[in-house]
Parts: sequence; C-alpha cells; structure tokens
Amino acid sequence: MPSARPRRTQQERREDTRQRLLDATIDCLVEYGFAHTTTQRVQERAGVSRGALLHHFASKADLLAAATHHVAELRLAHIRTETSSGARSPEQGLALLRAAMSGPHFLAGLELWLAARTDPDLKATLLPAEREVGAAQRALISDILGPDVTAREDFVLLCESLLVLHRGLALTSVLREDPAFEDELLRLWADRFLGSAQP
Repeated sequence: MPSARPRRTQQERREDTRQRLLDATIDCLVEYGFAHTTTQRVQERAGVSRGALLHHFASKADLLAAATHHVAELRLAHIRTETSSGARSPEQGLALLRAAMSGPHFLAGLELWLAARTDPDLKATLLPAEREVGAAQRALISDILGPDVTAREDFVLLCESLLVLHRGLALTSVLREDPAFEDELLRLWADRFLGSAQP
C-alpha cells in the first residue's frame, strides 16, 4: 500500500495561495487588461476566499505591486533558462530574444507599464523590477551578438533600438498579426546595425 503524501506545512500552504493569487493576477491582466483586473476577479481565478486574498494583499495596490515583481521574475527566469541552453547562432539568439519579449508575461508587463504612466506608486514599484529585466535583456543581446559587436561604440544604441523595436512589435501585435512584416522589420534592423554580419 503506497504511503500517504506528507501533509504540507502551514508555510507551504500560505506560499501556494500567494503563488496562485499572483498567477491569477497575471492571467487577469492579460485577459481583461489593467482597468478590469479587479481583486474579485483575481480571487475567483485563484479559487481562494476573500479572507485568503486579504491575508496576503490588503489592497489592490499591494497585489499589483507584488504582481509587478512576479512578472519580472517570470520574464527573467525565461531569459535565463533559454540563455543556459548553450551555443547558438546570432539568428537563433535574436529569435530567442523575440520570444522572450512576447507572450503573456510580456503582455502583462505592458499592462503594468501603461498603468504606471498615471500611477506614481505603481511606477515606483515597477522601475526597479524593469531595470533588472532590462539588464538581463542587454546581457542576452551581448551574448547573442558576441564580443566584437559588444565592444562597438554604438552598442548601447544598438541594444536600446532592438529592445524598443521588440516592445513596439509586441504592442502592435494586439491589432496586427503579420509575422512576415515583423520578420522584415527585424531584417531591416539587422541590416542597419550589423550589416553583412547578420543576414
């Protein structure tokens, strides 16, 4: 007869509830947008009681502040997992960056960015988390393009232009789904900044 699973500790149960609330918040940001992400919706999506929600997050502001860091951690984990996969060509590396700067976690981050424009408290919470993500993205670009490109005087401009381009593509994909157009824009970027080194 198989042995019974050990009972989870109270701390493990608390952490599980908190994780479910944060995951539910991200799901709601992606599905409903910032304006329609309510604590009621998050609570229902997470499958927890009102009391459990309030135990972890006393207000929507507290919940969104924690979600901001959670989104950043998920994006960082994705980047680090992919970059640990070993050698890759520049083409593969740029495709990896494109994947890291799209999808639900990135869209949830965009919702928070837009809300932070008029919410000083959210902006103050968002900035440190985004700085950490940005540093990881720049390290990935450096790894992708190699030491010769990284040593160039215009490397900072190169990084920022590529990040801005990817953010713009992710944002406009809400209204336009045209992978061929996106591919062409990225080829133009590569021609401009990398010349013949990147087809």
